[in-house]
Amino acid sequence: MFIALCSYLSGGDGFYDMEDYAHARQDWLSSHIGMQSIPSHDTFNRVFQAISPSCFGECLLELSRRLREKVTGDIVAFDGKTHRRTTRKNGTALHMLNAWSVENRLVLGQLAVEEKSNEITAISQLMDMLDLKGCVVTADTLNCQKVVAAKAIEKQTAYLLALKSNHPMFYEEVRMHMDALSCDVPPGFEQIEKEHGRIETRRCWQSPSIDWYSDKEQWAGLQSFVLIESVRESRGKIETNRRYYISSLAQDEVRAAKSVRAHWQIENALHWCLDVVFDEDQSRARVRNAGKNLGILRSICLNLLRRMPGKSSLKGKRFKIALSEDFLLQALRI
Repeated sequence: MFIALCSYLSGGDGFYDMEDYAHARQDWLSSHIGMQSIPSHDTFNRVFQAISPSCFGECLLELSRRLREKVTGDIVAFDGKTHRRTTRKNGTALHMLNAWSVENRLVLGQLAVEEKSNEITAISQLMDMLDLKGCVVTADTLNCQKVVAAKAIEKQTAYLLALKSNHPMFYEEVRMHMDALSCDVPPGFEQIEKEHGRIETRRCWQSPSIDWYSDKEQWAGLQSFVLIESVRESRGKIETNRRYYISSLAQDEVRAAKSVRAHWQIENALHWCLDVVFDEDQSRARVRNAGKNLGILRSICLNLLRRMPGKSSLKGKRFKIALSEDFLLQALRI
């Protein structure tokens, strides 16, 4: 596993690269771990198939605990990612649920689910593994569920969950109420950004009371509804988008708007990096536990690279590690 970790940190992307790395760094590996012989790519494959993902996942959890700086009010985003090239004949593919710390820019934990629809069960399990006290948990519409809200309150964390038509009656009630509110009062938060020839205005309204909602007791800790309006103006065209959320946060439009926007960091800083830097979407490992364990390994590497000093990109850091064992030891020094 140490060879596999070093290979991925150095720019490798699979079992063949692990074997090639062991050949290229045979003397260095022998001096550090006493390697007697070089495992073949088939051996690496069999090992990754056999290892329990729950046990290997504990390594990621322990690493994140060591690297994480506890920040009160940290936003922890939960979102799933499908490994496209692992699709089987029956149409199913490996799907990983990730927990991402916005303030630390770290993967806090990860769970494999057989289908995207199983995220609802997995998110409660993943939340149980993490220290979330004092944080704000964010999730997309799939995980806007009563069990998720209840788990957040149990973990002493706030929640902000995207609401769409998967709860049709609830969504329509909130939409009508918040649209009416936005006509009566100015937004509690407004931000205007100009870049790339585009002007974007973001506004946030947060309901001061939810007493009008008859089923509020069914959602643990529910305190407010949130409306985010984005107006984009580019080349004379104006596009307006409105999104709705439920939250256990008391009225604080600045914090609500920050939490909504921060949630998308999991797409840009995690999922995009896994695909572009580690080529995850091209991985076809799917036999037994191989794909799940490789996913965990990539997250471990990403966390280590994020904590390396210097302003180099992730790709640049991997290149430096490939050139010098000193940089590799720097990455491994927790």
